[in-house]
Amino acid sequence: MFSMNRLGNKKRAQILHMLVEGNSLRATARMADVSRNTVDKLLNDVGFACLNYQDEYLRNLECSRIQCDEIWSFCYFKQKNVPEDNKGQFGYGDVWTWVGMCADTKIVPCWLVGSRDADAANEFMLNLAGRFKHRVQLTTDGHKAYLEAVKGAFGKDIDYAMLVKMYGQAQTETRYSPSEFVCATKRKITGKPDKDFVSTSYIERQNLTMRMSMRRFTRLTNGFSKKIENHCHAISLHYMYYNFGRIHKSLRITPAMAAGVSDHVWSPEEIAGLAE
Repeated sequence: MFSMNRLGNKKRAQILHMLVEGNSLRATARMADVSRNTVDKLLNDVGFACLNYQDEYLRNLECSRIQCDEIWSFCYFKQKNVPEDNKGQFGYGDVWTWVGMCADTKIVPCWLVGSRDADAANEFMLNLAGRFKHRVQLTTDGHKAYLEAVKGAFGKDIDYAMLVKMYGQAQTETRYSPSEFVCATKRKITGKPDKDFVSTSYIERQNLTMRMSMRRFTRLTNGFSKKIENHCHAISLHYMYYNFGRIHKSLRITPAMAAGVSDHVWSPEEIAGLAE
């Protein structure tokens, strides 16, 4: 077994690469022949460094079209199983990740882990509003919390529309299948959004990328997060790899390169080195 203080950068990079490709902490520990605590500490150290790096460098972006969405997960307990002593405490039960994405460069400039209420929406939008050099067009779903949050963060300096999708009732015999899609309505909220670009297709595809790339987001498994801190660190690592270290199939470069904030594809060793 390797101890944390003896891990070389190559071994750390190997562990991180396993994590960002959808493996759980225990599976990664078995394959890398290290202890689970070693993987856990490495994830925390590098995840924290990845969050700080992206917070600093993903600013003044030349984006023009932004899509936002929220993705559900849970921590420690399903919401219905949260004990009375822990009800209402953040990190027990439902956890939502708010994500913003540039439709052109595919870069994810910021995200927020929290609840699905107005406070979380306001905090997320204030963060997002400080990332761009110019006025942007924004599309969200019909979640009402976005209305005041976008107004408070951007004011009138935005072209904002909602894409409201309607679904039929889910069939009981297809419990884990999505409801039948009925229609989608484009609603102008602020400014002059181009209706041809009112879409949430890219950010909804990003939700699938998250579920495929992070074991704790995979449904119907026991790989869910047990600590909210680990959950946040895993997301920070995921987006560091997604933005800087993974070539996007349609772009043929990384999103960070497309957005002009990086001039090369980051290696896992380079990402691991951020913790130094």
